[in-house]
Amino acid sequence: MNDSAAHRDDWAESEELAERMIPLIGALRREHDVVTSLHGHRLLGLSATGLVEVHERVAQLGHERLPIEDTLAVLEAIHALAPGASSLDVARLVAGHAESGRPLDDYLAEELAPAMGAVAAEPTDVVLYGFGRIGRLLARILIAHTGGGSGLRLRAIVVRRGAENDLAKRASLLLRDSVHGRFAGSVTVDEEAEQIIANGTRIQVIYSDDPASIDYTAHGIHDAIVVDNTGRWRDEEGLSQHLRSTGVARVLLTAPGKSPLKNIVHGINDETIAASDRILSAASCTTNAITPVLAAIDEAYGVVKGHVETVHSFTNDQNLIDNFHKGDRRGRSAVLNMVITETGAAKAVAKALPQLEGKLTGSSIRVPTPDVSLAVLHLTIERPATKEQVNDYLRRVSLHSKLRQQIDYVESPDVVSTDFVGSHRAGIVDGLATIADEDTLILYVWYDNEFGYSCQVIRVLEVMAGSHPIVLPERREVTLQG
Repeated sequence: MNDSAAHRDDWAESEELAERMIPLIGALRREHDVVTSLHGHRLLGLSATGLVEVHERVAQLGHERLPIEDTLAVLEAIHALAPGASSLDVARLVAGHAESGRPLDDYLAEELAPAMGAVAAEPTDVVLYGFGRIGRLLARILIAHTGGGSGLRLRAIVVRRGAENDLAKRASLLLRDSVHGRFAGSVTVDEEAEQIIANGTRIQVIYSDDPASIDYTAHGIHDAIVVDNTGRWRDEEGLSQHLRSTGVARVLLTAPGKSPLKNIVHGINDETIAASDRILSAASCTTNAITPVLAAIDEAYGVVKGHVETVHSFTNDQNLIDNFHKGDRRGRSAVLNMVITETGAAKAVAKALPQLEGKLTGSSIRVPTPDVSLAVLHLTIERPATKEQVNDYLRRVSLHSKLRQQIDYVESPDVVSTDFVGSHRAGIVDGLATIADEDTLILYVWYDNEFGYSCQVIRVLEVMAGSHPIVLPERREVTLQG
């Protein structure tokens, strides 16, 4: 048999194994509220080819190559055990089993013990106030997370009527996205009911320009969390307008909130969320990207001071071609220029990590790309380190620590920004770009400033609703020595 025929046989075998995974993945989600992933890449809804591809992708992003037959074996064993509501990283379970040297059933029985009998959270209604870039991605994630009706339930979006065929246009924008691709499923409209129907989820479209005057209960919505992604109001007074509408219990802002609002970066300070907090902020995409990495470095090496430079994709508030803009430089064409602008992300870090108050400065350059940004952290550290030491530590943090949902790690000489479109992590450390010289440390952190940030917003929503799933394998403390 020649090499070409052997490769074809290998591919056919991989597809056959992947086809056997699909009903297991679906049954775990529908019957047990178990979400499965490979290093954060969700498996639900993928085709056989998609499952093979995600195995290749995690390897290309620097993780250990994962034999597809091992994934299948673990999924079969999980299905037989029938754990309760949880989020299971199959790749880490495969690796943990290999390290343990124990029989698979025995290993999984111990690792999944915290999820046995776990019950899904009661449903919580969610309303998206605004339906722009972040709003539509939040809708996609919420719809993908819909299982047996528990947890977060997307019930409505609130927008201003833009045209006679407004409903069809909104649905089309949900279905098709130039950056993130086509919606995985079906999107239709019910014109009479003014609803978008996405994979069976009926989303009421409410037309309003007054956040204080909507009766959500008229649409069967009660005690809802309103996610304001318009950015029009960033203070307590403005956002409290939502609480005057009937049927609203809490509000979450998808932008930096002004004091005294809590700015929450999931994984860092989400434990400060209290039942009495009626208005919260999920901070900014850049703050979410850099804060977990800074927290890890500060814990291990101590941050004396630093400067954060972000190379940020252009955003919707910039002009396509030169025109008047109230902001400095932002009136110049976003698709033709690099634009120096300000960022409050460095200072905002201290709202989640008070020990870094006054230690960081920041600036930003907007560049002509539509998504995925890069933060360059130029730090002075207390305890000197080599590149190899820092990279080994951050790689282990990304795999095992309490920040593994926030931090990813990659070592590849060929990755570029588009490789990180759709990343579920808040930030991805590019290990090959790390520079370390005694007390000077420079880190390059990629982040999908749209999708990665939206995943962080969903995590905050889950904490607010009390529906954040048990994450297994359990996170463990990561030390410098391993």
